[in-house]
Amino acid sequence: MAGMCSESNRHLLNAINQFNEHVSNEEMVTLEAIREPSEFQAAIQWWLGVGILGSQGATCPHCPAHSLDPLGHHALTCKHGGDVVIRHNRLRDVFAESSDVLAANWMMGKPAAFDFTVTSPLTSSNLPEASVTAGSAAFAAEERKHKANDSKCAELGWVCISIAVEIYGCWGTEAKWALLQLASRLATRQNCPKSASVTALYQRLSMTLVRANVRALLSRAISDAGY
Repeated sequence: MAGMCSESNRHLLNAINQFNEHVSNEEMVTLEAIREPSEFQAAIQWWLGVGILGSQGATCPHCPAHSLDPLGHHALTCKHGGDVVIRHNRLRDVFAESSDVLAANWMMGKPAAFDFTVTSPLTSSNLPEASVTAGSAAFAAEERKHKANDSKCAELGWVCISIAVEIYGCWGTEAKWALLQLASRLATRQNCPKSASVTALYQRLSMTLVRANVRALLSRAISDAGY
């Protein structure tokens, strides 16, 4: 079926497969934590690929020169209105709450500098590869972060750890490794099973990502679709 889809729809299928492969049942049910009915409805519609932003061509209230697409890609990548920054900061804060102590001695006695980034596989530069390879946009984002930060971190004696996640919830290779390392250390410190620590960490991050995405969608849907 994937071979008959458009590039963007092929990527969505890849993202869903990646999500199902790496997210446990315990993490899947975190959508129940969205108590606000409009947020829950928007989360389900967005994930199923059902348009929630009205008709094609409606303009973004935060940057009227750009048109909204019904599936919400512009809403989740728009640099106006503050949603991109809020999403980044909330993910960073969730991670920081878990890593504040452990990051001081991350690798070979060196502290870690964690750099969060959220990327979209549906941008023109990512789509060709993302439509055939799940997670490629996150991997490319991690590489960009290393090119920008490795030399600076080395001068300071830090290890640069890039934490990239795609808007649909697919984490980068380095991100998954770092999250696994962090969860393992937390499990030792908290005297709990590693699997429980991994689930709890992914659960909090995934829920934070979904809620931030939904709020970005709804902040643009209010004037267009009447939410």
